[in-house]
Amino acid sequence: MNFDYYIPTKILFGAGKLNQLAEEKLPGNKALIVISSGTAMRKYGYLQRLEEVLKQQNIESVVYDKILPNPIKEHVMEGAAVAKENGCDFIVGLGGGSSIDAAKAIAIMAVNPGDYWDYIGSGSGKGLPVENGALPMVAITTTAGTGTEADPWTVITNGDEKIGFGDPAFTFPVLSVVDPELMVSVPPQLTAFQGFDALFHAVEGYIANIATSMSDLYAIESIRLVAEYLPIAVADGSNIEAREKVALANTLAGMVESTSCCISEHSLEHAMSGRHPELPHGAGLIMLSEAYFSHFEEKVPDRFAKMAEAMGGTTFVETLVQLQEKCGVRDLKMSDYGITADELEAIAENARDTMGFLFELDPVQITQAETINILQAAYK
Repeated sequence: MNFDYYIPTKILFGAGKLNQLAEEKLPGNKALIVISSGTAMRKYGYLQRLEEVLKQQNIESVVYDKILPNPIKEHVMEGAAVAKENGCDFIVGLGGGSSIDAAKAIAIMAVNPGDYWDYIGSGSGKGLPVENGALPMVAITTTAGTGTEADPWTVITNGDEKIGFGDPAFTFPVLSVVDPELMVSVPPQLTAFQGFDALFHAVEGYIANIATSMSDLYAIESIRLVAEYLPIAVADGSNIEAREKVALANTLAGMVESTSCCISEHSLEHAMSGRHPELPHGAGLIMLSEAYFSHFEEKVPDRFAKMAEAMGGTTFVETLVQLQEKCGVRDLKMSDYGITADELEAIAENARDTMGFLFELDPVQITQAETINILQAAYK
């Protein structure tokens, strides 16, 4: 047994935990609050509650509210400029994975020169070292999907390149709040999309070739919780117990990302939603999942059998399909989001050009021809 373990984030978990933020030592005196371009953070009072909590600690704040569902480099650069212009000394990401991911990237660019893509090590990025680290960042998640509150990774889009980046030395949140009371407003379909994203982080981390005993513990419990409680949360978003269990599954999945990794399913989805940014990340993963995991199920049967058992089924892919049916997302189609059959080869090429490093972490290496076959089998 051989592994490294490093998750330095302090996590406040549970219903009502946002209020505890008023008692926590925060990493600065003036915050840039990063939220999405949507209305939910203001509509449901989450932004106002955060601002009031900060005021209780005599902390000033400025709001940057342009983040898209698939956050883009331009907004990272603009947000960083706002942080510098206003003298912000820490960043708060409030919202879903997109806002928190963008907050991490903004934290980097608030203290480093040049362009964000200068530091990206794949695709058209220059792979320069991040000499100045990042501003400290606080994550307050209002969704249960990416696990970004418990890992150092951020995903940003530049053109048709959607690439993950991060460094455990400086992009872990210093503090994260996971309060399921902030998640009851998420509509059923998005709840499902986000829950499956969390599931696939755990599944991919469990079958990755760098999985460890520690990541396995987190992964199996995350998988079990999603299978049991996601259908309940989708059916009744006000069920706090179900929201809490799915939120825990999500945070555990983030810990999987910190101790293991995603694999090439995420590379493929990033290529899909990089080219078609209107495609929700979780939806793209669902579209791929049956064909993708069918390819691997017989190649690492022991791992798949343990995941199936955790989900209360006999075979993994069959149980996965049943879960999708329970959550009302079985019939998603790539074509509904503008993806055409004749661009599948280009998607496969984009996946390897931009996120090819995840293919190296697959349990069994797949060829480009096999990759295209998976996309074709998943296409509707």
